[in-house]
Amino acid sequence: MDYPLRYIKKNDKIFLAGHNGLVGSAVLNKLNEVGFKKVITCNRKKLNLLDQNKVNKFISLNKPKGLIICAAKVGGVNANKNNKADFIYENMTIQNNLINAAFKYNVKRLVFLGSSCIYPANSKQPIKESYLLTGPLEETNDAYAIAKISGIKYCQSLNEQYKTNYICLMPTNIFGKNDNYNLQSSHFIPALIRKIHTAIKKKKNFIEVWGTGKPKREIMHVDDLANAIVYFLNKKTKESLINIGTGYEKTINEYAKMLINISGHNLKIKNIKKDLNGVERKLLDIKLAKKYGWISDENILNKLKETYHSYNKS
Repeated sequence: MDYPLRYIKKNDKIFLAGHNGLVGSAVLNKLNEVGFKKVITCNRKKLNLLDQNKVNKFISLNKPKGLIICAAKVGGVNANKNNKADFIYENMTIQNNLINAAFKYNVKRLVFLGSSCIYPANSKQPIKESYLLTGPLEETNDAYAIAKISGIKYCQSLNEQYKTNYICLMPTNIFGKNDNYNLQSSHFIPALIRKIHTAIKKKKNFIEVWGTGKPKREIMHVDDLANAIVYFLNKKTKESLINIGTGYEKTINEYAKMLINISGHNLKIKNIKKDLNGVERKLLDIKLAKKYGWISDENILNKLKETYHSYNKS
């Protein structure tokens, strides 16, 4: 894929916040792969993103030309439902500190990552960017969604008022290397992989899947998202909010069956905690991203196999 160098050159400094996470680590690999030579990273011990003074000092000293915000407090439906205060406070604080510092110290280009949960629970499908704030949110993760919406609106407001050039990318459900496999806080793909691995190890003939298994989810490999982030880092767009997805959609139980087949074992599915469904369907309209020349180029089935076997070997 062609990566136009409209805003950030290969020798410009880019601060990548959240480089150790699932998305951040993939973005770091992609930036290095395409030849960006001055990518700045800093771990949590050296830079607490919840501390505004420390963030301001870091940005003012390093003077990055670009800032990519992959840092966030994330988790699955159960973690979001049970830790709403933590999710809304930490995410709003982290993103506000970074976006404000970027504006204050003249960072030329900022990429902010949101989530498809920002859209109303009963959105028409596929979900267009224009559906933002047109209806009630899904209650199980509304705190996280509100935090992300506030980040989008902050970026949009800066663009409108001060003519900054900040872009917000809204990805669908992400999976891949370096994911979180903690069953209490993970998203559904890593949770399914761990449950299948554990069942095989303990010689059980079933796995337990939260919810009814009927809700549909669009998924995307993290390398695809990293590709999109680096692409839009330098792409001129009229809009400041753009959906990033694949159009690949199945039910939770269908994904479970796919991963069971990948494992090579015969396991049954038992659906439990049937109130933990989340929204019934969440498919993003990606026409806008395609209009600007970006399309998904990863094979989902191959990437599911790769991710499963990578976990199995760990």
